[in-house]
Amino acid sequence: MKAILLTRTGDPSVLDYVDVPTPRPQTGEILVKADTIGVSRPELLVRKGIYQWMPPLPAIPGIEMTGTVVELGANVTATALGQKVFVSARELAVRAGCYAEYIAVPERAVFVLPPQTDLEAAACLSNYQVAYHLLHTATRGVPGKTVLIGTAAGGLGSAAVQLARLAGMVAIGLVGTAEKARALRAFGADHVIDAGTEDVPARVAEITGGVGVDLILDAVGGKSFADNLAMLAPFGLAVSYGRLQGPIEENVVASLDSGPGHVQSAAVRIFTMHTLDDQPALRAQSMEYLIARLAEGSIRPLIHARLALSDARRAHEMLEAREVIGKLLLKP
Repeated sequence: MKAILLTRTGDPSVLDYVDVPTPRPQTGEILVKADTIGVSRPELLVRKGIYQWMPPLPAIPGIEMTGTVVELGANVTATALGQKVFVSARELAVRAGCYAEYIAVPERAVFVLPPQTDLEAAACLSNYQVAYHLLHTATRGVPGKTVLIGTAAGGLGSAAVQLARLAGMVAIGLVGTAEKARALRAFGADHVIDAGTEDVPARVAEITGGVGVDLILDAVGGKSFADNLAMLAPFGLAVSYGRLQGPIEENVVASLDSGPGHVQSAAVRIFTMHTLDDQPALRAQSMEYLIARLAEGSIRPLIHARLALSDARRAHEMLEAREVIGKLLLKP
């Protein structure tokens, strides 16, 4: 079979498109033939060799795939040939394996999809799962009425916009270009702020009548994270879930104690999906919700492009250059 093989870490040129043996399902495993493979930011970290949960090399990267069950190992009881499934490496011992034409995985590691499921849309569910937990788990189930979503034109950000609106929240998307602002408005965000041309705090105040937002989802981190606190409503929560500009700095604590965050009784949470590594039931609960919403048509992912699996290098270049609006997919 064809696959992307990582034998060394570095820039996108280390992603080699090669022939490797097609796996055979062992006892308790199924073989899935890939239809669509999602591209996500953790794979950039794996490629660079800086991911905290690195797979041992050589490895086939990739954390999400949709496809069809084509072979069953011994003692497989709940999965049938021909079923559509979503494969998430969050359910595997190693966070990798999906940049390939086939993958053999434990039966328990897949989520069965309804027969009518659009497999390209389902390949975006990894982002939706993170967005779900940002909105419903990181907030301890009380997300509030308004949410400011940073990097909202990306795969995860756009998923958060859609899920926030499903939860009855006012979704305010924060983007960096006019092109991304147009795309996000068309996608259905209640409000869009272009940070490249607009005063973000002033626009948040305008949208919320001066009250501020109940929840902020921030993937940037770094020095600018503390700026979020002034935009929070009383008892608001700012969630940091990414480090595009590095870890948040110590001044956040000072801002909470003496700045506008103190006046508003603000809160800050650091979130990672790895907190759920030992909570499979909670992961499954979110996937059941998302698959049901996908089946009824409430989830309609924003897809940027579909590239051939052989173009994985180009996919990583596009993601790193922040050219992608929505989700980037690979097709075997």
